[in-house]
Amino acid sequence: MSALGPIGRLGHWTATHVRAVAIVWIVLAIGLGFLAPRVEHALSGAGWEATGSESVQARDLVDRNFQGLSSYALMVVVHSASQTAGDPAFRQTVTRAEQALGRSEAVTTVVAPQAGVSISRDGHTAVIQAGAARNANEMVRAADDLKTELAALGTDAVRVDLTGASGMWSDFNEANKTAMMKSELISWPVTLAILVLAFGSLVAAGLPLMLTIVGLVTAAGSLYLGTQLLDISIWAMNFALMFALALGIDYALFVVMRFRGAFFGSGLSAEEAVSETMDTAGQAVLFSGATVLISLSAVMLVPSPAFRSMALGIMLSVIFVLAATLTLLPAVLAKLGPRVDKLSLPWVRSGEHRSARFAAWGERLWRRPWGYGLAALAVLVVLATPVLHLDTGMPSIKVVPQGDGSRQGYEAVQRAFGPGATGPLQIVAPAGEAAKAAAVAQADPAIAQVMPVQRGAGGTALIQAIARTDPSSKQMGATVDRLRADLPPGALVGGAVAENHDLEQVLADRTPLVIGVVLGLGFLLLLVALQAPIIAAVGVATNLLATGAAFGVAKLVFQDGHLAGLLGFEAQGFLDAWGPVFFFAMIFAISMDYTVFLLSSAKEHWDRSHDPREAMVGAMAHSGRVIFAAAAVMVAVFFTFALSGPLPPKEMGVILGIAVLLDAALVRLLLLPVLLRLLGHWAWWSPRWMHRVLPDVRFGHA
Repeated sequence: MSALGPIGRLGHWTATHVRAVAIVWIVLAIGLGFLAPRVEHALSGAGWEATGSESVQARDLVDRNFQGLSSYALMVVVHSASQTAGDPAFRQTVTRAEQALGRSEAVTTVVAPQAGVSISRDGHTAVIQAGAARNANEMVRAADDLKTELAALGTDAVRVDLTGASGMWSDFNEANKTAMMKSELISWPVTLAILVLAFGSLVAAGLPLMLTIVGLVTAAGSLYLGTQLLDISIWAMNFALMFALALGIDYALFVVMRFRGAFFGSGLSAEEAVSETMDTAGQAVLFSGATVLISLSAVMLVPSPAFRSMALGIMLSVIFVLAATLTLLPAVLAKLGPRVDKLSLPWVRSGEHRSARFAAWGERLWRRPWGYGLAALAVLVVLATPVLHLDTGMPSIKVVPQGDGSRQGYEAVQRAFGPGATGPLQIVAPAGEAAKAAAVAQADPAIAQVMPVQRGAGGTALIQAIARTDPSSKQMGATVDRLRADLPPGALVGGAVAENHDLEQVLADRTPLVIGVVLGLGFLLLLVALQAPIIAAVGVATNLLATGAAFGVAKLVFQDGHLAGLLGFEAQGFLDAWGPVFFFAMIFAISMDYTVFLLSSAKEHWDRSHDPREAMVGAMAHSGRVIFAAAAVMVAVFFTFALSGPLPPKEMGVILGIAVLLDAALVRLLLLPVLLRLLGHWAWWSPRWMHRVLPDVRFGHA
């Protein structure tokens, strides 16, 4: 056998130690799979905050000194169109709701409705507050448990709804989980159908699903272990499933197609074909996985528990899928051998690796690069232009389905007490400065009402200020900043609105850093993989162009409201603030996946021939079909999320789906090959000193 690279040697080892590899993965899958069903109940529902911010400090002080009546206290709204707080049936419903709250171990104190404060002027709406005995994540879980019981206390004439931050996050997470599960159920048969068409064999098509299941089960079990040490967002599981499916398909497509090309008609044994496959496709998969992990690790720079735990969940799924691709998949291929093409479609020919159609497309691009290249560039630039006017903001109540209790209660409070009543600002000040702090709040033109000063433990005072505008309005951020500048030293501004404002500010501050780190590390990894700085820079630049185009479309859809009726959502007038940083990392990770597949194949042909034409056309012929098939699956999967109920999954589905579609159709299969054609030998140029510094990476079988 010819000399093997490190990944080829790993493939050779797994091919000859099939039983040992299988046993290890069975033990992992069973051990972590035993823990996987517990993860859903262990994951947290909150964490959307800026760690260490002023608003979080204020919340901690309120929890300690004011019986937990902070932003995550429970707010129960009792309202009726036909009865008032003076009616016996209304009072009885209020009493039963207070008793239900009082029985909960998550509640420290129950504050009954008070005339002039928490009973509306017309008497049709009353608000009960319950202090938080637990942290923010556990209060969301408490809301999960209490909201159904409280809603059941209502009658035909009187509604009882749990709202406030805890109630809204509970409904928000439940709606998203339901939507994600529904979308996943739709996406599985679509995915399987596309895989069968791509592979041409039921057996081969089942291999990506094997990787997905193994990756998901082991990642879920690992996430459960992680919840024993820190709070992990429930969204981490949703994104982990999505990436396990996406990368399992990508990697299996690339490896299995390369194996079939190496095995059938070559005279090699299954073990030798596996070694050659891992020396080429396996090495590309390793670099691809590394780029995905690097892109997602940059999200850790955002000091927010929700963001960091979501990135952690995705990274765990990537690690397990990558490990399974480099060990379990070659072992299975070695065992299957010719049976990988069992149950094939009638027109499939074993051993197909080079696509004649994509080779012809590559030749067409070689002959007419300027026309195709300029057309692709023009479309991407036009689509990216709206991103210059992109506005962001923290999610409003519009992300909660209209029929959910938290939204019903929220809207009832706004009708009864004014638009700012659903998000009071909580000013915590030293007791000696309380009067001055209250006067500053009262004098602010954006404040409609200041509640009486409450004295608490530790020499602190609490002033609750009700703004004139909706908590999600742009003016609220300016109001928070103005109060912080005018209040006496030692006073802190908190409340759910301030927490959202602080997180939005952190996201705005950290987004350029995250983007810069992703671009820089992505370039360095491509440089190591390709040994050519010019084409590495081109790969990163084209990724950025496709990402910009995807966000340009997002601006038109979610900020301006185009297609809102078709997609069934209510536009907020902005994109959710967490979208740019988190979706950028995800889009860039997926784009780099395709970049590595295409350019690693081009480098393999370049190293063998030193012919720019052979490098470009050969890359298209050998990787174009894989990129096309993988993109088709991902676009189908992501667009199923665009059909789900709540707004955030729609944003995710549309943005990621459009990004993959543009990246595959206009960048990887058109613009990047054209740039390879125009650069010619310069694409693969590198200074002599670079060869001494960088490791010698080759994607061809030695």
